[in-house]
Amino acid sequence: MASRADWWTGGLAVGFCVGAMLAAAAVLLSARPPDRPSADIHAEYVKYLSGRDTITAYLAYPERADRAPGVVVIHEIFGMSDFIRQTTEQLAREGFVALAPDLLSRRGGTPASTDSARKLIGGLNPDTVTMDVDATVGYLKTLKAVRRDRIGVIGFCWGGGQSFRYATNNASLRAFVVCYGPGPDASAIARVRASGLGVYAENDARIDAGLADVAAAVRQYGKAYRYTVYPGVGHGFLRTREKPEVADSAWSAVVRFFRETLEDGRRR
Repeated sequence: MASRADWWTGGLAVGFCVGAMLAAAAVLLSARPPDRPSADIHAEYVKYLSGRDTITAYLAYPERADRAPGVVVIHEIFGMSDFIRQTTEQLAREGFVALAPDLLSRRGGTPASTDSARKLIGGLNPDTVTMDVDATVGYLKTLKAVRRDRIGVIGFCWGGGQSFRYATNNASLRAFVVCYGPGPDASAIARVRASGLGVYAENDARIDAGLADVAAAVRQYGKAYRYTVYPGVGHGFLRTREKPEVADSAWSAVVRFFRETLEDGRRR
């Protein structure tokens, strides 16, 4: 159970961009989201254009007879990793078509060194990132297995901040999830149309410091956002799984949220 959950009829959480945790890099490739009952999926790499450049992304399909909602998965500051691929596959097992772009594709793809990846991501142009996520959403909508009107996005750490930011730039987005990521400028909150969910950690003061100020902005603009601060864990806990039961609880909340916002009982 979370120690604190704030429910707003509106809102976005504002935080400060957290630096990468070098001590966690050793577990980056072996971490994974919570186990769930096995389900057949199909996963593959795909390529599509964003402007004149080619984006490489990891795509996972669920086994279902009808069209599924789509979810874009935005990676951490470490770039594309096993954790992100496994998260993409897990979303497919939960019934979503999930697509994770390597947002370092324009720089030759995620390098083997996590330190190099951090430096490259730190130099990305925010507007170019938005363009590449736009291209990712556009590609999802071309897939016959996807419901074009039911698209969500989830991001982790740096990607959590990008998920927030993207929600301010795409009025057709249905839902977004921010996993311990910083928020956009308060003035950008007015542009958000999607429903949002925040996943934060108790031992993550740099990100959590902005949460208290968010309530005023959320009430001012009347946006749909709810968040939970999970007890006894730190930044990146869905990846590090320092407390598996807490990670499982948070992941279950994410899946429920996507089902509430992207599934409406009228499978097409």
